[in-house]
Amino acid sequence: MSAYGAVSRREAERLILAGRVTVNGEKAVTGEKAAPGRDVIRIDGIELTYKKEPVYIMLNKPPGYITTVRDDRGRKTVLELVSGAGARVYPVGRLDMHSEGLLLMTNDGEFANAVMHPSSEKKKVYEVDVTGDAAAAARSMRKPMDIEGRIIDAGSAELIRRTRDGGTLRIAIYEGRNRQIRKMCEKCGLTVKTLTRVSIGALGLGGLKPGQWRRLTPEEIGFFI
Repeated sequence: MSAYGAVSRREAERLILAGRVTVNGEKAVTGEKAAPGRDVIRIDGIELTYKKEPVYIMLNKPPGYITTVRDDRGRKTVLELVSGAGARVYPVGRLDMHSEGLLLMTNDGEFANAVMHPSSEKKKVYEVDVTGDAAAAARSMRKPMDIEGRIIDAGSAELIRRTRDGGTLRIAIYEGRNRQIRKMCEKCGLTVKTLTRVSIGALGLGGLKPGQWRRLTPEEIGFFI
């Protein structure tokens, strides 16, 4: 009952001993276990309403993990990386198995919808190591591109580092279609070596290392809602 914020633990014990508490219609006894949000707990016939504490975290997803809750093929999922979060959280959006970088996770459905809804217009920035003519590709990506029958418009694309066989592109998009960055690169004749999401809106990876996660600050939560 204390998890519901209804009474203190000591007061809960007093109410149970007084016979004023029921669990799933049966009179409660001290020491009995009940799961908040699953079992129906009443005090004097009034049902308690459980509100789970919202959790908001950011993960630096390493490659090799899939962005789903479970996988019937036995592949590693991002939930394994955040098992210490103290709550069951879910990915907000996706990064494919071979991509890495910033991934938001939460148990707050309204927050997730606010982040993913197209009206939010949150810019997502990626750094992509490629082989091929990266400079020409950046110029092409700054114009609308037809990707599988859809017109895709990158917010920006620039070559930030040259290599002998290609370079590193920084690409910003406002949409998040499936494998959009990889398809844009393929359209330009590039081969992607690594793909890292470095920011979503005003939130960046900072010093978070691959596989590490942390809770968002109230200010950071405010970036999205």
